[in-house]
Amino acid sequence: MSESLSGKVVLVTGGAKRVGATIARRLHREGAKLMLHYRGSEREAKSLRAELNAARPESVALVQADLLDAAGLPEIVKNTLGRFERLDALVNNASAFFPTPVGEMTPANWETLIGANLRAPLFLSQAAAPHLKKTGGAIVNITDIHADRPLKSYVIYSIAKTGLVGLTRSARARDSRPRCA
Repeated sequence: MSESLSGKVVLVTGGAKRVGATIARRLHREGAKLMLHYRGSEREAKSLRAELNAARPESVALVQADLLDAAGLPEIVKNTLGRFERLDALVNNASAFFPTPVGEMTPANWETLIGANLRAPLFLSQAAAPHLKKTGGAIVNITDIHADRPLKSYVIYSIAKTGLVGLTRSARARDSRPRCA
């Protein structure tokens, strides 16, 4: 990264493990303060917070939330602002991933996969946008190859990630702040 993230605050959803933890470590190494969201990975989240705060005290905080609760999404942003008094970036990384073959899909599968992979990033971005505009911030939506090359038997997941790509392109096409990448 060419621009220092020193003093910047980044909210990372699904930040406790796997890709989210890797993103968090990189942002932290570049100087960012982090609000790490997790749903059920409390042990991993606390461990990562301890690891990163050992390197730079009080630079990482945690927020537990279920992203399927759309009404609670603004609270995640409020918690970040309450802790760090600003927001410079949102990384929509959290994801749900499981197979939904044709003939076995259910409305509950739809709600979980669309909710976690598309609805939550949309409404979390909307909640964060006014604060990101103030700081010239950005939104990063994490998607994958299955938006372009659907994975057999992962119908709803592929639809959700395709929608997230469309959301990102739509937001970027408006050429409005905050930036979406």
